[in-house]
Amino acid sequence: MGLLIDGVWHDQWYDTKSTGGRFVRQQSQFRHWITQEGKEGFKAEENRYHLYVSYACPWAHRTLIFRAIKGLEAMISISVVHWFMGEYGWTFEPGEGVIFDPIHEANYLYEVYTKADENYTGRVTVPILWDKKTNTIVNNESSEIIRMLNSEFDHLGAKPGDYYPEALRDEIDQVNDRIYNTVNNGVYKAGFATTQDAYEEAFNPLFETLDWIEERLSHSRYLMGDQLTEADWRLFTTLVRFDPVYVGHFKCNKKRIADYPNLWGYVRELYQFPKVAETVNFKHIKGHYYQSHKTINPTGVVPVGPDIDFNYPHGRAV
Repeated sequence: MGLLIDGVWHDQWYDTKSTGGRFVRQQSQFRHWITQEGKEGFKAEENRYHLYVSYACPWAHRTLIFRAIKGLEAMISISVVHWFMGEYGWTFEPGEGVIFDPIHEANYLYEVYTKADENYTGRVTVPILWDKKTNTIVNNESSEIIRMLNSEFDHLGAKPGDYYPEALRDEIDQVNDRIYNTVNNGVYKAGFATTQDAYEEAFNPLFETLDWIEERLSHSRYLMGDQLTEADWRLFTTLVRFDPVYVGHFKCNKKRIADYPNLWGYVRELYQFPKVAETVNFKHIKGHYYQSHKTINPTGVVPVGPDIDFNYPHGRAV
């Protein structure tokens, strides 16, 4: 996992020495918005935007889900990077499920960033929402991209469904904030920690929040009652990776999701939602984490298990 400094690629892992062993995530830097009116110069139009993603990455996975459930596949094209992230970061090396870059014909994802800003300094991450008209990056923050996909293309024929309804926004934001800090990012803070204190500092809040969600789901079908919202999809991309990857690879092993009756039924229901299973690729997910993180898994051996049946009936309606 490298980064660009003044537009030059450097193969450099996260610096945890300066943070007491703690993993600190860099803030996304491209934060423009697509709107129906095009207020910032980015108007919602068919075939104007291109999404760069990784099937392995939970943040990028959110955008793939929203592209699918909103029926935007024909409107917004995609490229998919290879699961292995080595000395050159994300690449378009040929492989099963990889979709090359038709815009720049890039070999490395960092080339997409330098096309937008030749002096870019920062991590090279997915997702990237690219504007083919102005030839630049619109946004590389997944939480904002999914909100654009949720509403700004509705007038062009996107599938009905508002996953960020105005009446629930305050509660959604509060739930998102806790889950992001302790679960979505919490697994990384545990997994990339390089001291015992930093690891336990992330580990304990992670499972406190999972216990809290389990209790919430004991009397609520979704996080916001009977209404499926973005809060559920933001959580799902972490939960679906939890037992195959985070339990072992990131040492998040107090409990599996399969050990939580409500969470386990809930993640199966979301997986079985129309078009969602097509966005889940365990070859990319497991291959990326176990082969790319040499500081955690030096051998690069990918475990064969566990056997998980996400299609097993979930019973959440009851």
